[in-house]
Amino acid sequence: MAGAPLLPVEEALRRVLDGVRTLESETVALTAAGGRTLASDLAARRTQPPWANSAMDGYAVRAADTPAGAVLTLIGESAAGQAFAGAIGPGQTVRIFTGAPIPDGADAILIQENASAEGARITVAESVRPGQFVRTAGLDFAAGQTLLKAGTRLGPTEVALAAAMNHAVVPVVRRPRVAVLATGDELVLPGENPGQDQIVASNNFAIAAAAEAYGAEAHLLGIATDDFASLEAAIGRARDLKADVLVTIGGASVGDHDLVQSALAKDGMTLGFWRIAMRPGKPLIFGSLGSMRILGLPGNPVSSIVCTIVFIRPLIRALLGDPGAGIDPSEAAILGADMKENDLRQDYVRSRITGRQRGLPVVEPHPVQDSSMLAVLAASQALTIRAPFAPAAKAGETCRMIPLRLLTA
Repeated sequence: MAGAPLLPVEEALRRVLDGVRTLESETVALTAAGGRTLASDLAARRTQPPWANSAMDGYAVRAADTPAGAVLTLIGESAAGQAFAGAIGPGQTVRIFTGAPIPDGADAILIQENASAEGARITVAESVRPGQFVRTAGLDFAAGQTLLKAGTRLGPTEVALAAAMNHAVVPVVRRPRVAVLATGDELVLPGENPGQDQIVASNNFAIAAAAEAYGAEAHLLGIATDDFASLEAAIGRARDLKADVLVTIGGASVGDHDLVQSALAKDGMTLGFWRIAMRPGKPLIFGSLGSMRILGLPGNPVSSIVCTIVFIRPLIRALLGDPGAGIDPSEAAILGADMKENDLRQDYVRSRITGRQRGLPVVEPHPVQDSSMLAVLAASQALTIRAPFAPAAKAGETCRMIPLRLLTA
């Protein structure tokens, strides 16, 4: 296996998503639906607006009665929630407020700025045309119309639309359970006192936060030490959780202390692939333990976070039924600095966005790209992509980049 050629990123992602099925659905209250993914299409239960209403404050009129200078007789008022019960006849008008139903007989709104009132006498300053400032019934949507499709992520506007459609509860896909395990004798939890040869674990918290942002339910399994008993106990905890995805961090390479792949294999993992033609993130493991998918990420912080964007994000979205889960998330950009020719691995280069040229963002790679440097990643807004064997490129040329906002979306 060590001598096998490196797998291209696109093929690795295809294998990660191959055979993924949308998880089962559940029903939640609309108040808990934000960030969830619809499990089935949602149709309107009512017409919106249910009746013609006014788009402005003013007077409901018959447009034919409104030549400039005409005097109309005020016969009542229509407010939101308190409609005028009668009908408007020739030469008559009703005071109306925004959102109030249009009285029978009226076909336009004379806005209050274009009218003057003296008791019940309303003088027209500017004529109106039929339909002016009238919101027709069904202007927004009609009962039975499908407005939200299965696989839609419910943000604030989608939740508002579902509410306007008169849905108090909605069908959503169960959140994938993602178990995150850090590994290594060198790790301690934040707040503890590291020994002279130890560091503070950080990757697991980043990956759990990203998984939650993508719509999953993240479970931190703590830190497993570099021995089979500790690793097997942690894998058991993931199984007890009925995790859909187990993400391990560290120990994915082939050193004497890199035991993760061996422990997983001992526990019955079917290996899908190992080692990808990407930088950072080459020693990535993908496999399965029954229905639980395994992603074994490298231990370097930047490597694990880049792999989270490239592989974990689309996997979670696929489990949620997102039809666009596997779509390339990269965007066009302009290079802000020269770049050398690339080797056989696809590069994800931490970069700042420094402005715009020709309508595209300008990405400027940081000069130092060591995969252990979280501060450089935190100071970045994008990952500039360098395809395998890409020739040298000059500043000002177009390129592809992945915006780092995808860590939280």
